[in-house]
Amino acid sequence: MTDILMPALSPTMEEGVLAKWHVKVGDTVKAGDVIAEIETDKATMEVEAVDEGKITDILVAEGSEGVKVNTPIARLTEEGGASAPAAKAEAPKAEASKAAPAAETPKPAEATKAAPAAAPTPAAAAAPAKSGERIFASPLARRLAQQGGVDLSAIKGTGPHGRIVRRDVEGAPKGAAKPAATTAQAGGIEARKVQSLADMGIPDGSYDLIPLDGMKKAIARRMVGSIQNVPHFPLFIDVEIDALLAARARINALLEKSGVKVSVNDFVIKAAAMALKAVPEANASYSPEGIAMHHHADVAMAVAIDGGLITPIIFKAETKTLSQIAVESKDLAKRAREKKLKPEEFQGGTFSVSNLGMFGIKSFSSIINEPQGAIMSVGAGEQRPVVKNGVLAVATVMTVTVTCDHRVVDGATGARFLQAFKPLIEDPVTMLA
Repeated sequence: MTDILMPALSPTMEEGVLAKWHVKVGDTVKAGDVIAEIETDKATMEVEAVDEGKITDILVAEGSEGVKVNTPIARLTEEGGASAPAAKAEAPKAEASKAAPAAETPKPAEATKAAPAAAPTPAAAAAPAKSGERIFASPLARRLAQQGGVDLSAIKGTGPHGRIVRRDVEGAPKGAAKPAATTAQAGGIEARKVQSLADMGIPDGSYDLIPLDGMKKAIARRMVGSIQNVPHFPLFIDVEIDALLAARARINALLEKSGVKVSVNDFVIKAAAMALKAVPEANASYSPEGIAMHHHADVAMAVAIDGGLITPIIFKAETKTLSQIAVESKDLAKRAREKKLKPEEFQGGTFSVSNLGMFGIKSFSSIINEPQGAIMSVGAGEQRPVVKNGVLAVATVMTVTVTCDHRVVDGATGARFLQAFKPLIEDPVTMLA
């Protein structure tokens, strides 16, 4: 039997909801078939089979909540009746057959399955990879290792030329598991004891407790990690948007027949992307190996959804027109609220934009969305007194804040980015050139 495990469908996923089964006991599946739908902390995604065989058991019922990653959710009998444990048990026999080939000659129909089960002699097995060396492993082995928390660098590959294959991961010793990072290691500071509300003077029974769902847990973990790990600082700038509002009205009038409507946020995303290309040092990420200078401005936009926040990404935003960004952002926001985004649509990005202007928030400073080097916070546009050529006037002004990771974007770089951003917003015709 082969256990089908609850997959980790995102880096932050620890548990999920088994929303729906697409198979039942007795069904035969092949690699790539959709077998279930899993609700994670961010989205609902389809799960594909990675092996061929017949479903013998459904271990977790449809609709079950809080299913931990790597929990067996179903069992599969491989085609031909072979099972992974049996293959491992027969490995010594296959080795012994070298001494007496006539006595253990496999039947033609069994030859294909018998060959992979044979483990090479210790001399032929590849040594574990040294730190920094490339690890050769099959895609299936990599996926199983990721799901099982197994360190591939600690495994000897028994496949061709020392390649790590499925049986190596399944038979990995306990010592091959990746050690869990302690809070002190992950956060870079000594972990502190979390006090209960009662310890802090709030008596039991004086409140209603709403349990944390997967999304709230993931947001808490990522934001605490960002605050602890990233040396950040904010930069503020005011921009006048009267010309932008006028341009937006004209553009939307032209696009009315097509049903496309450009928002102020679409202008901000486009201007931010162009400014990132003008100041490439701001379009970067920190890593222990060095500073990653990104080729494109992949701008993530913060979208509020039930129970939390998600940041779908406008990829290569600098190459797209305002109308393209408007269509794409509307679609991404809609599917984000429906939890229909794919992981690759909200993981990564090189820069983020968070806009609370529609709530009347004048200015704020966002927490950096790692591994990005900066995030832009956009406040409400409001009429304010300004001085122009020594004369007091009134203009629609919007405060923009950029929170920077000082390891990547220092004060001068952040200032040059905002210098490039401001004229694009104040004279939006320059975005169309």
